[in-house]
Amino acid sequence: MPYARRLQSLKDLMQAQDIDALLVIHPANRFYLSGFELHDGQCNESSGCLLICSNGPDWLLTDARFTEEARRHWSAENVHVYGAPRMEKIAAFAQSLGIRDLWVETHAMCAEMYLELGKSLNLHPAPRLVEELRTVKDGEELARIKTSCALNHAVYDVLRPQLVPGLTERDVAWMLEKAFRDGGAEGLSFAPIVGFGPNAALPHATPGEARLDSETPVLIDMGGRLNGYCSDQTRTWWIGDRPTDDFRRTLELVQEAQARAIARVAPGVSTDELHATARDFFARHGVAEHFTHSLGHGIGLETHEAPGVGPIRPTVLRPGMVITVEPGLYYPEWGGVRWEHMVVVTKDGHEVL
Repeated sequence: MPYARRLQSLKDLMQAQDIDALLVIHPANRFYLSGFELHDGQCNESSGCLLICSNGPDWLLTDARFTEEARRHWSAENVHVYGAPRMEKIAAFAQSLGIRDLWVETHAMCAEMYLELGKSLNLHPAPRLVEELRTVKDGEELARIKTSCALNHAVYDVLRPQLVPGLTERDVAWMLEKAFRDGGAEGLSFAPIVGFGPNAALPHATPGEARLDSETPVLIDMGGRLNGYCSDQTRTWWIGDRPTDDFRRTLELVQEAQARAIARVAPGVSTDELHATARDFFARHGVAEHFTHSLGHGIGLETHEAPGVGPIRPTVLRPGMVITVEPGLYYPEWGGVRWEHMVVVTKDGHEVL
């Protein structure tokens, strides 16, 4: 299993930054390091956390509901079961280990949790060390992501012939969710986006009661989680046999912008360069103002994770990174077009999934 290797890589990063003790509470980070519990219900709830010490030993902290599950993923002698109040008990346990200064994942904590923990310990916001490790996928992760993406393609193959006039957006959302489940997915990666006609101009359209007309654009953005890993793909189709000139031209521009950006994906290329490639292409055709979001994002255990593929906080691509490339153009008067692929950065270029 990869967990020992991942933990050691994390400890190396901690030691390089003089971090003695790190509380890992973000669910995806906890799962990445231990295999324990990928999801928590909401921000103020938790099934547990990892207390990682730069010079060990390390602990999985949880409550009585998860004791046996925790022991399946962590050495039993290093599973600590706390009671209530949770933050007070966690702080007391850390103190019993001689910890006074604790680095915490502030981006994954609600304010109440932080304040309670800070009553007894000196807290320090931790850099996103585990996310840094997660950015580059190993061979097993890439295999799972490819399988997840293949299921996404299969769901589109099932769904496309079923898009007939009269269906509501909610009907389509349910159809695709059922297809993912039938294909073995544990669930959806995110709430599906389904927009008919002018609703396709909403990049994150919420499926509603709009009914599918006989001649109209349809934008669908969907993903499933298979073996823990997410897929995410958008397609935009014209339903009917008389697509408008506006739709045809927009689809051509979007797909060409995507092709140009994907062609540049390779180690050493910065993600802001990919975004600029698409945006500059749109600008040359006078439509850049209708490209209203970043070009894409990293994907793996979470639908949206590092690296971001946009103009802010650019990242230099490395082999093993997986990103989406999803340019879009949106027109409130008639709809919009987005087209999305998942792309793996390889040693000498890229692979489109």
